[in-house]
Parts: sequence; C-alpha cells; structure tokens
Amino acid sequence: MDYDRKKVLVVGMARSGVAAAQLLRSSGAIVTVNDSKTEEELGQQLSPLEGLQMERRFGCSAMELLEGKDCMVISPGIPDTAPFVQKAKEMGIYVIGELELAAQLSRGTLVAVTGTNGKTTTVSLLGDIFAQSGKVTHVVGNIGYPFSLASMISRPEDVVVCEVSSFQMETADTFHPHVALLTNITEDHLNRHGTMEVYTAMKMRMFRNQTGADWAVFNADDPLSEGLSRQVKSQVLEFSRKKEVANGAFVRDGEIWYAHKGSERRICRADEVYIPGPHNLENALGAVCAAVAMNVPAPVIRHSLRTFRGVEHRIEKVRERDGVTYINDSKGTNVDSTIKAVQTMGQPTVIILGGYDKHTSFDPLSREIVNNPMIRHAVLIGETAPLIRNSLQRAGFTQMTDADSMRDAVEKAAGLAGQGWNVLLSPACASFDMFKDYEERGRVFKQIVKSL
Repeated sequence: MDYDRKKVLVVGMARSGVAAAQLLRSSGAIVTVNDSKTEEELGQQLSPLEGLQMERRFGCSAMELLEGKDCMVISPGIPDTAPFVQKAKEMGIYVIGELELAAQLSRGTLVAVTGTNGKTTTVSLLGDIFAQSGKVTHVVGNIGYPFSLASMISRPEDVVVCEVSSFQMETADTFHPHVALLTNITEDHLNRHGTMEVYTAMKMRMFRNQTGADWAVFNADDPLSEGLSRQVKSQVLEFSRKKEVANGAFVRDGEIWYAHKGSERRICRADEVYIPGPHNLENALGAVCAAVAMNVPAPVIRHSLRTFRGVEHRIEKVRERDGVTYINDSKGTNVDSTIKAVQTMGQPTVIILGGYDKHTSFDPLSREIVNNPMIRHAVLIGETAPLIRNSLQRAGFTQMTDADSMRDAVEKAAGLAGQGWNVLLSPACASFDMFKDYEERGRVFKQIVKSL
C-alpha cells in the first residue's frame, strides 16, 4: 500500500507504535499519534519522534480521532475487538498492526517464526546463521526490535527474521514470509483469544498468504501441531528429535541430519549444539530447516549451532555464589515454557514461580515438579501464587514458601538452597502484575542476585 499523503492514526506509543509513526512519516503519510497516557507519562518513549512533523494527541481516547482517517495502526496490546477498533472498521478505516505495516514497506527476504515457546531463541539463532552466511540480517518483531525500524533501512538483498506473536497476527492482512516456522502450540493467552481454536487460528494466519514457492516448517513432535501442515499451500518441512522425517531435520544416532526429496546431509552431532536442553535441540532443528530452505550451506549452520550462546532471560546463568547457581528464565511466561526449564535442571533446585494470571491451568507444571526429583522447593510470588499453591498441593507437592516481592523471593530461595543447588526464576506467568514486561522482571532478578 502507498501511504504517501494518507491520513494515518497510530494508537499506542510503546516501541512498536513509535517506530510505526517514524516509518509512516518517512513514507510521506500525514500522521497523528495517540496514547491514553499523557505526554508527561510517556516521557522518553517519545524521544525518537522529536523533530518529526505529526499531530500529537495524548491523554485521550482514540475514538474521538477517527474522523477523516484513511488508516489506523494499533499496538499489539490492543485487541481487535476494542470498541474504537470496531468503530474504525465500520467507518471504512483500514486497520492494521505495526507488523503488517512494516511487512508491506519492507525490502528483503522475510523469514518468520511463531509458536508458544522457543520463538525468541529460534529467531536469534537464525539471525546468527544468516549473518554468518554473509547476509545483512535484521532480527525484528516480538523480540523487542520493531520491524518498522528495519523497514526504513532494509535492502532487497537483506534477510529479515521476524518473531511473530498471536496478538500481531490479529491485524495482519498481506503478511507473507518466504519461510514460516511454527515452533509448537501449547495453552497460552486464553485471556485474550478465549479458546485454543482461536489461538491456533491466529498462529496459522502467518501461513495464509504463502504460495507453492514458499516454505512452511512444522514440529513433528508437537501433538497440537498435528495436521496443521495440510492447511498450507507452501512446501512443507518438518523437524523432530524423536523420529526421522522424510523432508526436514531430525536426529539419527546422536547426529542432526537434513533430508529432502530422497537426499540427506549431515549437519553436526546433537551434543555439539551449544544451548542446553531438549527444547533447544528442537529450536536448533527448526532453525536448520529454515536455514537450508534459504540455501545456507551446512558448514555455516554447523558453526552457528556450535557457537550460538542463547538469549537473555532464557535459562541464563547469572552467577554462582556460595556454591549456588542462579538462573534467570524470566522468559518462562507460560506453563509449557517453565516445564522445559524444569526438565533442564540437573541439580537440586529452588524454583521461583508466579505472576500475572493468563487463565491457564498450572496442573501440568505441578505434575512435572512432583515427578522431577531435582525440584526441591517452590517460592511463590505475584497474583497467581494462591492458584499455583493449590495446584501443587493437589499434585502432592508441599515444599512451598510465599514471598511478597522479587527481592524477598530471591533472599528466601538463597536461604533454602544448599551447596551445589540452583535457584531458578521461571515464573510460568506473564509479568504484568509486578513489572512492565518479562525483560524488566529478568533484569530486576539479576540485579538482586548480583547484590547478594
């Protein structure tokens, strides 16, 4: 779409909204920016907009700004069921999200990754692989760097690796990745989407505009992904750490292989993958599929698998103190993600759990904790602490302590942990009851741990 001289309202001045306004202005649009917060409350968030000509309407509802607009770009945090969004659509205003806007105006080959867990690690690993192959690579999207900023500078020969959330797909219209990868699907965000059927449908929207010239990558070990590959028009690759697949990446006799149309190539030994845990082996296998689909040579993929050290806030070792290792897994924002962190623990562990309630069941995590002898004690924080306590008790786990802040939780966990133990922050919940986001939660945890 050509946005030159179009009147566009951008709602929500978090990172993606600010970036969308910058991109629109550089594309010749007549921009109005809006947020329910006042300019004083937004503060330094608005600094990238200094010197750019646009109307600023803060501390008011978007509903009163719709008249005369051609397009509205909304933040991922705004559901498409919001009254002002519905009103805009009734008025014939074209409503999209920042991700869709950026994809329309981007140059370069788009590789997109979605799923409940593993998105950030897989996207970051792919970014490393493409960069090692000599491509100028932009790692964008839900990972924290807005796609719009990359769209302002990307070139046709570049690669754009985009982390995609189900929230962003609600407002995606023409989004069309050349390679699209679904890591897995587990129960999450039901407070937003209502049912697993709707949540899954939002994930699958990422594949909607693909053609037979594109590639779709699916997890053959994920039960909720079964059958989804039959819904796509693109060429399908699968990955599995449990069985061999005809087209895609798998593990055979401790080695990672890639197969396609009867030919096979060895990538590396599975134990050479630097990032630990079975879930990260799955992430690596998915990345192998996407990288080979983009014609990256096997030696380049092998080098990245051996050297890529993971991402911040995901099973990140913070420090060792008095024989206790402190691990930051603040990105464990749902039950399945925390289960994977629990399965990675090889020493006795005190786990810190709890946060914002997304209306999901904690029972699968409780069963995992009961069945895992490495989890010795749980310290509970946040609004979900009573729910997690009840779930753990039903499963037969009784070693629990409540804490009223992150500092209290870390200090209590430190007191409970013995020589050779771990203290693991993996909350199984979002952070919004106590923190701005999981990144702030992780940073606070690390600051407290380093101050002990």
